[in-house]
Amino acid sequence: MVSREEGSEGNQIRVNKYACACSIVASMISIIFGYDTGVMSGAMIFIKEDLKINDTQVEVLAGILNLCALVGSIAAGRTSDYIGRRYTIILASIIFLLGAVLMGYGPSFPILLTGRCTAGVGVGFALMIAPVYSAEISSPSYRGFLTSLPELGISIGILLGYVSNYFFAKLPLRLGWRMMLGIAAVPSLALAVGIFKMPESPRWLVMQGRLSSAEKILLLVSNSKEEAQTRFRDIKIAAGIDDNCSEDSIKLPQNSRGQGVWKEILLRPSPSVRWILLAAIGIHFFEHATGIEAVILYSPRIFKKAGVMSKNKLLLATVGVGVTKTTFITIATFLIDKVGRRQLLLTSTGGMVFALAGLGFGLTMEENSQGKLRWALSLSIVATYTFVAFFSIGLGPVTWVYSSEIFPLKLRAQGVSIAVAVNRVMNATVSMSFISIYKAITIGGSFFMFSAISVVAWLFFYFFLPETKGRSLEEMEMVFGKGNRPNKAQGGIEIQQRNSLP
Repeated sequence: MVSREEGSEGNQIRVNKYACACSIVASMISIIFGYDTGVMSGAMIFIKEDLKINDTQVEVLAGILNLCALVGSIAAGRTSDYIGRRYTIILASIIFLLGAVLMGYGPSFPILLTGRCTAGVGVGFALMIAPVYSAEISSPSYRGFLTSLPELGISIGILLGYVSNYFFAKLPLRLGWRMMLGIAAVPSLALAVGIFKMPESPRWLVMQGRLSSAEKILLLVSNSKEEAQTRFRDIKIAAGIDDNCSEDSIKLPQNSRGQGVWKEILLRPSPSVRWILLAAIGIHFFEHATGIEAVILYSPRIFKKAGVMSKNKLLLATVGVGVTKTTFITIATFLIDKVGRRQLLLTSTGGMVFALAGLGFGLTMEENSQGKLRWALSLSIVATYTFVAFFSIGLGPVTWVYSSEIFPLKLRAQGVSIAVAVNRVMNATVSMSFISIYKAITIGGSFFMFSAISVVAWLFFYFFLPETKGRSLEEMEMVFGKGNRPNKAQGGIEIQQRNSLP
């Protein structure tokens, strides 16, 4: 039995193995995206040398993926409402495959840019659909764990990208970076085939009126028949279906495929939906406004500014960033359902403020010194790893878990697509402007700026994001209802916890 009472002691969470396996497969698409992000940080060193491109073109190459991901994320919401969550993952894999082939071929900058842009559309689809799918097959008691797997997948992918940089860098210049980028086509093809073994989201099936199919899948992804029946009843009520309905399939209104959702989200939202949208957009905005993309994508440049000059040492130091990110996100996946989203988020952002300030100070001292300052070099490297650790144990995974679980059923796919679009815009803004910013205000100054933004982020999370740990997806509108502002003493919200299972 997966039922749990908030605050009970010694209560163990039993994760359904089938649901976990499905989330792991869905998270493979995030590994591919993470690989593409990580590998580009090192590949850009060799692309710039081989194709003789300037810093502006490097910025465009880094950021174009996110601008194209903006298009992909907006399209993904409506697409997944129309063809289903599973087929949307397959479509994302195929788009990734095409992008990887074009980048691996890449005889010139325009073709390389086209491949990067194609992959970007796949990124938009992947970032929206993987956490939504994981959230919709999960039980409330372990939803945080399963929904954070896509973010863990991104970190594993980034680490694999860094490792790939180190080993493929030993190949001839023209071949090395093309192998780095093109090899991503292999897992994309494998995922497109493997996804056919996964079930469709039971919540999407209910929205299509396919009640019998949804119930069968819920029996597979639940730990008991009672839990499956309770979840099935809650989903039917949320979809506007009588909970006593025993038909195998029913005909639902036309808007079951996502029509009219934009009006409900943007034009005429209820107070709770308005707050949910603000929370989702805010957390995605601050995820990248606090500078993680600058560290992940430009870490070789940061370490070079700190005094690490050898290419091999630069790439090894960058591998350390990937190891740190993966380690702490793994820890976060096990804490998120025990500690809660809100506490991890506030602790994470608070630590980021000090780590970014330390990095800014170390880089400023190194840049303004006459000789090589060993302590400034050490401080910069330690501060970089500390920032990545704090980000990865809270803000990184919680962003995707939180935004994928708070929207009502009918609004979820397209609501998350709006949040992901904001995420990609901020990612593109940071990745395409970071070099220009640090040239204007110094590299140390740019990290002081990110530290100040992190302070604003902490205040936003404290005042606007209530706790969602242990709540069913169908309860979220009540969590964000009037009078349930985050409570200072409790660190969450004060509403009565209902016992979801008998």
